[in-house]
Amino acid sequence: MTETSPAAIDPHKTKRTSVRSVRGSAITSLILGFSILGIAFPVTVAVLLGEAPYRKIFVSYPGVDVAVITTVLLVAAHAASLVSVGAIVHLLFLRDAPAQRAQYLSQGFEIRVLRIASGAWALCAGALVIFEALDANGAPLERLSISYALPFLWDASDAPKAWTISLMAALIVLFASYFADRWTGLLIPLWVSAIGILAPVVTGQVLVGPDHDFGGDAAVFQTVAVYAFFGAVCVSGLRVASGRFVPPETLRRLFLLGIIALPLIIVSDAVIGVFKLAGSPITGSVTGWLILSGGACLAVLTGAMSYGWWQARRGRMRAGALTVLLTVCGVAVAGWIGTGVAMTRQPPPQYFVPTSIGQVFMGFEVPDAPTLLVLFGQWRPNLLFLGIAAAAITVYLVAVRTLHRRGDTWPIGRTTAWLAGWAVVIVATSSGFGKYSAPDFGVHMIVHMSLNMLAPGLLVLGGVVTLLLRASRSDRNKPAGLHDWITWVLQWRVLRFLYNPLIVFILFVGSYYGLYFTGIFGEYMRFHWAHQLMNLHFLIVGYLYYSLIIGVDRPPRPLPHIGKLGYVLAAMPFHAFFGVILMTTPEIIAEDFYLRLDLPWADLQAQQYLGGGVAWAGGEIPLMIVIVALAIQWSRQDAREARRKDRHLDTGRDDEFDAYNRMLNQLTEREASRPGPRPATQEEPLP
Repeated sequence: MTETSPAAIDPHKTKRTSVRSVRGSAITSLILGFSILGIAFPVTVAVLLGEAPYRKIFVSYPGVDVAVITTVLLVAAHAASLVSVGAIVHLLFLRDAPAQRAQYLSQGFEIRVLRIASGAWALCAGALVIFEALDANGAPLERLSISYALPFLWDASDAPKAWTISLMAALIVLFASYFADRWTGLLIPLWVSAIGILAPVVTGQVLVGPDHDFGGDAAVFQTVAVYAFFGAVCVSGLRVASGRFVPPETLRRLFLLGIIALPLIIVSDAVIGVFKLAGSPITGSVTGWLILSGGACLAVLTGAMSYGWWQARRGRMRAGALTVLLTVCGVAVAGWIGTGVAMTRQPPPQYFVPTSIGQVFMGFEVPDAPTLLVLFGQWRPNLLFLGIAAAAITVYLVAVRTLHRRGDTWPIGRTTAWLAGWAVVIVATSSGFGKYSAPDFGVHMIVHMSLNMLAPGLLVLGGVVTLLLRASRSDRNKPAGLHDWITWVLQWRVLRFLYNPLIVFILFVGSYYGLYFTGIFGEYMRFHWAHQLMNLHFLIVGYLYYSLIIGVDRPPRPLPHIGKLGYVLAAMPFHAFFGVILMTTPEIIAEDFYLRLDLPWADLQAQQYLGGGVAWAGGEIPLMIVIVALAIQWSRQDAREARRKDRHLDTGRDDEFDAYNRMLNQLTEREASRPGPRPATQEEPLP
């Protein structure tokens, strides 16, 4: 028997064996972590709770089979959708491909992950359409044997409808994963997936109870941040577990995403926890203990990412350490998913707090009439628009500071316009105007006009796209960054289609008639998420419209100044006609909703008359101001063009007039050299 000497040991082979061992342990840990924390834990909670949660909300128990299958499908759907979003985020923003190649998508690891995950998402969402219809209505599995049962159960609850939206989103993402070959090909899947993951959230537990406007807005921020960051972490973990390398630039961007997302997740989780507990002790309910469990998973993930960021900055991050780091994060994400699903199996304490009709629909009460003192004095923060405004202002000011540090200048007027535009948004949504925009139609129309006409008119004067392009740089040999992404979006065919003046005009004008003269407005006012969606629609459509007229940024389909003037004048009659209809019609818009509120100070006819007057005057006055601004821009452009020509003439670089004189001389010489009868003279008298 011979002994192997130390010199005969191959260090590279030993290192490869060690890496394979770490990778194998990582795969085992991920599988066990997901199986135990992600699946077994919520299933155990659902089984132990039994029929008690159903009895609390006066719903029949559908049976342990429906409860368990629904729980498992929820875990699988959330995990698959999270990985799908993470793969899209990786492909769009985390790749280290040089700018000259990053515009095109290669058939790499992330694309394959996206295809598998989105397919699983679609399968689970499709199954949840059926099982959520059973579970939410307390129907046993045998009920499906009745032919008309499923359509009836689907229509009786919001949960299966939300998962239908999620199913459609998953199918679109799956389709795009096979046919998208450019960076811009994943932009639509990105937005569609956001809708798909938000639909079950905003229609779930955060829609019930006092202050659900706070809980719903916080849930939106948390869901977006969780799916973007946790999903990207999971994709990186899968990449490492499969033996692939995570490039340093990808890792750097992942940590940067965590620096932005983790504080947002922590704060929003605290808001949601306070909302769900509704004043009860955190250890006094199953929901409270689940909140603590989710907080523990979040703490583990935050600690692991903080340690990894610190190690990476010191240059000590090695392959084995990265594998362990991402494995710990993946197990924490599995625990987060399992805890979240378990929380949906138990009605939280806010379900059982005494609630008024106003709190059911809006989340708060409005006992006082909307006087000027109330409108300007009673503020209620709109977390969604406050968060959006804070992010927009921060990004803008950071870009301005970047220009100033570089030695470049940026007009103070544009910065002022941008800040003023978001100030209008904040006042319109978080002051008494935003608070009373739901119970009072007249106040609602003031908010509508502010978000659709006043705020966008100021925001487009800020020139945010131009600012971001000037503040960022592009290098063909470095990984694609902000400058490249904006450039690709501006060259995107879909954006050119959306910026078609006819389409923008139809959206801008048709939104009034389509929203208020159908049943959409009355239906949307019953839900906080739908009211927020309306406000976002007003703001986005107004921005598109005014960017074509007075925007500083050059749109994909610019209009000449005379065309811009006609564009404004064409919209004015539609606003006036809309306002007149509201003022003269005896039918009350969304009458059923306002009657349900039954507010003692409400005068529905007077409120609608005020809303019609606001729509009339609020549509005409801003458009007249826009015409004045357009005339000023027109005159300034002509003046700049005249000065440019004068400079060229003075320096001799503009030979336009010399060329014109040469052309006249050539025409004269050509005419003189043309053969013809000679003119008569005195020496040769006419016969």
